[in-house]
Amino acid sequence: MRRKLVAYFSASGTTRRAAERLAKAAGADLFEIKPAVPYTGADLNWTNNHSRSSEEMNDPASRPEIAEGLPNMADYDTVFIGFPIWWYVAPRIISTFVESYDLSGKTVVPFATSGGSGMGRTVDELRKLCPNADWKAGKVVNGASDRALADWAKVY
Repeated sequence: MRRKLVAYFSASGTTRRAAERLAKAAGADLFEIKPAVPYTGADLNWTNNHSRSSEEMNDPASRPEIAEGLPNMADYDTVFIGFPIWWYVAPRIISTFVESYDLSGKTVVPFATSGGSGMGRTVDELRKLCPNADWKAGKVVNGASDRALADWAKVY
């Protein structure tokens, strides 16, 4: 039996709720990607060019530290990775996560929540970080029903 993992980063709780629903629908384990230094409201102020999130997103080499690692990544065949869309791509902490594990040969399925944009160039950017994984197109899951999530998860 193929084991599935839903790993997610959520700044406001929106992606967490989607990840919990997806994990239930997919029969997957759930792992929260937590920053070592939690984000404050001021850190997330995208209208401030000097906010933490703005500075991270303006620096492609930025890799925010993750609070705790996942000890058993080797146990999973399929990894769903969820996050909010920031500046049309995944937040830099997702880059940290992807580069922290050997995802070679695994099916990796990104999913996102967004206030208005699609996946943008997200998958292309993440694929560069781990080209030996089997990256899928992924999707924005805002408003997806439990049934739609279950049907989507079954594909993987």
